[in-house]
Amino acid sequence: MTDYAEEQRNELEAIESIYPDSYTVLSDDPTSFTITVTSDADENGEIVEATLKFTYVEKYPDEPPLWEIHSQENLEDNDVEDILTLLQQQAEENMGMVMIFTLVTAVQEKLNEIVDMMKNRREEEKQRREAELEEAEKVLFQGTVVTIENFLTWKAKFELEMFEQRSKIQKEEEQGGKLKLTGKQLFETDHNLDTSDIQFLEEAGNNVEVDESLFQDIEDLDLDEDDPDFNPLAMGSDED
Repeated sequence: MTDYAEEQRNELEAIESIYPDSYTVLSDDPTSFTITVTSDADENGEIVEATLKFTYVEKYPDEPPLWEIHSQENLEDNDVEDILTLLQQQAEENMGMVMIFTLVTAVQEKLNEIVDMMKNRREEEKQRREAELEEAEKVLFQGTVVTIENFLTWKAKFELEMFEQRSKIQKEEEQGGKLKLTGKQLFETDHNLDTSDIQFLEEAGNNVEVDESLFQDIEDLDLDEDDPDFNPLAMGSDED
């Protein structure tokens, strides 16, 4: 007949010597204790940690002990589930034998795997960010590739903006009375300009004086208009 109490006491003595700094007794009846398991540190000094709580049942090791994760550090929820599943698998494989050391060793290896996966995820995230940055810089350097479609879209937008701008300027000039007309447009719109010179002469009447002496002896003048060097302004200077 198996002496379960004796096997349990022997295992506890071994566990205490193997894990002196991480083994803590919680109660003697039933026998319950915790063992804190810590992963190896990665290159950045980061670790993951789990404190396992075990409780002996009466017929342990022919029946598996009870276990739970009492506390943890840096573990995701899925990591916790994976550890609990691992404990169940190991317990089934080691039924009938004391198994606490085997269970703790399996969890230790699992924590190291988790640290490695965390490192790989960080590296993948770093590579992803670098790839996104490189792609952004490439787009910035190359600019947008011109196609017929995006050129026509740009052209239509540009023409619309120019039309709106011209309409706005013209409207502002009209409202401000600043619309300037050409000479032709002035004559076409203001018919008073057609008779302005005639009206001026009529209003002057007999007050317009003409010095007839200016026109005397004009027939006696020797005007050599065919001479390319002829200068009518120089004629009067010869008499002085």
